Amino acid sequence: MHNQGFYCFVFCIFFAGCSVNPVTGDRDFMLVSGEQELAMGLQQYVPMQQSQGGPYDVDPALTAYVENVGQKLAAASDVKLPYEFVVLNNSVPNAWALPGGKIAINRGLLTELNSEAELAAVLGHEVVHAAARHSAQQMSRGMMTQGLVLATTVAASDSGYGDLAAMGAGLAGQLTLSRYGRDAELESDKYGMRYMSKAGYDPQGAVTLQETFVRLSEGHEQDWMSGLFASHPPSEERVKENRLRASKLPAGGELGTERYAAAMKKTMAAKPAYEAYDKGRKALGEKKNDEALALANEALALFPEEAHFHALRGDVRLISKQYDMAVTNYDRAIDRRDGFFYYFLQRGIAKQELGQTDSAIVDLERSLELMPTAPAHFTLGEIKEQRGQIAEAIEHYKIVAKSGSGDVSKAAYEALLRLELPTKPASYISSACGSENGGQIVVQVRNDTPVSVTGVQVQFQYVDSSGTQRQRVQSFSGELVPGKIVTAGTGLTAYPSTRCEAVVIAAKPL
Repeated sequence: MHNQGFYCFVFCIFFAGCSVNPVTGDRDFMLVSGEQELAMGLQQYVPMQQSQGGPYDVDPALTAYVENVGQKLAAASDVKLPYEFVVLNNSVPNAWALPGGKIAINRGLLTELNSEAELAAVLGHEVVHAAARHSAQQMSRGMMTQGLVLATTVAASDSGYGDLAAMGAGLAGQLTLSRYGRDAELESDKYGMRYMSKAGYDPQGAVTLQETFVRLSEGHEQDWMSGLFASHPPSEERVKENRLRASKLPAGGELGTERYAAAMKKTMAAKPAYEAYDKGRKALGEKKNDEALALANEALALFPEEAHFHALRGDVRLISKQYDMAVTNYDRAIDRRDGFFYYFLQRGIAKQELGQTDSAIVDLERSLELMPTAPAHFTLGEIKEQRGQIAEAIEHYKIVAKSGSGDVSKAAYEALLRLELPTKPASYISSACGSENGGQIVVQVRNDTPVSVTGVQVQFQYVDSSGTQRQRVQSFSGELVPGKIVTAGTGLTAYPSTRCEAVVIAAKPL
């Protein structure tokens, strides 16, 4: 019995969590229902696209072409799902499938393929991942072994946009970026090639595809290693298996080399522009602002239709505190593509710096509709705090503070401390009271925040020798540093019947 089957066999003994794999007919361990998969895929599809560059809309004919090939593969599958196929405006060579049949392929992978058959091999592979419920299997095992829940978490992506996310790409989204197991990859190769053949394609396309992937992985090309290879690791074993399968499938299918070249003509012509843009993004990340601006201009000269290039210009101006010019650049990006969160986010930040807060709020809220991000919530928190709308500011800061680590999260937490610590000190400073060996009641506090605090006061209740409940306040002088525990004697005697309860009633950050 292979590992996957054994895994399911063991857990089926103890849990009511097995179902039939709709592709293979095997029994798989599954705690996620088909309805949950469909809901997750639908919920995560747009945020996942946003977090990875957005749809590649400057060549709609190419998207229609990819959709047509994808639907041929979907029709060849016996599993009927609401399949959708989208091309993402991302240079990293990657493709992924969300639960429920929502499938994406990056522009950067399309430029590396050589035929429609190779495209069919990629899409067929992803169709199997969705149809065979591989993500649901991973989620089910994670829920058992790590106590995972189906909750929204911080997005991660290979695009430079996903690390901004505060919400929006949850567990389903994470799984598109995680490494599939050996069994799932071989299974997707096997049935994906069957779907290819059934749809009329030459299965040799899957062989040449894997040969290319192995060659590139051996060269350790960084973009490939951070993209497709991270979640779909190539191997000589997969090449060998694909060759064997191809020899057993009907010969004579289409390669579609010329048709693929025709569909890719505009995108291939624009490839040098995107290469300049990617270099510009890298230069900006290295704080080489002049170089980044020159590369953005180079990209625009080659392909002026692309909104991302205008946004790169805007980012250089924003970092350089040329806020008026930045707004103009983001205006031009939005004129060309008004459905991408990043342009609204950045324009909102630039407008806030210019004091145009009403307009900034409109942009930031629009960006949140498209993809919730930590910078948008934080900037809205700052604006609301400046306007004295403290309750609203706190809600924005809380979202950011819970979104993970990083400078923005740290700044949001510090803002929360500034606003909430004076009124809700018990939420940030722990306290307890009891008795020590000498019979004295003592009060203890611990600073659970990452900043030093002062002015700590604890109110405690105790029962005296007559059985009367009393209340006192204990003050702690000096600075209480992060993580430090301080104990203070009260001078009161603890009696056997004494019960003591304590709560922090005052504190302020330094």
